[in-house]
Amino acid sequence: MHKWYVVQVLSTHENKVQKALLEQIEHKGMNDFIERVLVPTENVSEVKQGQQRIVEKRIWPGYILIKMLMTDDSWQYVKTTAGVIDFLGGDKPTALSDREVDEILRDLEQKQKSVTQKHKFKVGDTVKIVDGVFVNFTGTITEVFHDKGRLSVNVSIFGRETQVDDLEFNQVEEVQDNAEKSD
Repeated sequence: MHKWYVVQVLSTHENKVQKALLEQIEHKGMNDFIERVLVPTENVSEVKQGQQRIVEKRIWPGYILIKMLMTDDSWQYVKTTAGVIDFLGGDKPTALSDREVDEILRDLEQKQKSVTQKHKFKVGDTVKIVDGVFVNFTGTITEVFHDKGRLSVNVSIFGRETQVDDLEFNQVEEVQDNAEKSD
């Protein structure tokens, strides 16, 4: 019976490994052994140079999922494919449980239908400005423009609240609340 396995691959080589496994299946006689090779991805919206684009990002860099019938030959076929490091579990890989597979596939299906924001900034978040005139100032986000990749922050300068407008997402970094840090 075909089961799902997790395979560790060279990071950034997930798609190459998937392609190599699928291209050689027929030639190596693995049609009946390997049913599916999956690189878990999600669609992420990001803004670069003022342009919003949606890019496909790997959810688990360095890992792919394979639904296969585990035999010595199929194990060897996958293991010797360029870019493959090892099965999770090494020489005795453990298949994912049906519950784990259902959860993963449901999550992937959800992520394929929607677009995730790369930066999850929201009004009220505390951020530190890391670039520009107000570098090292900490403030509270007052407005977020995900479509433009920009936001506005209220900072305290000499005891007065000042609105800093038109900051790019990459000019700020999120500051964790002390309550969250102590957990």
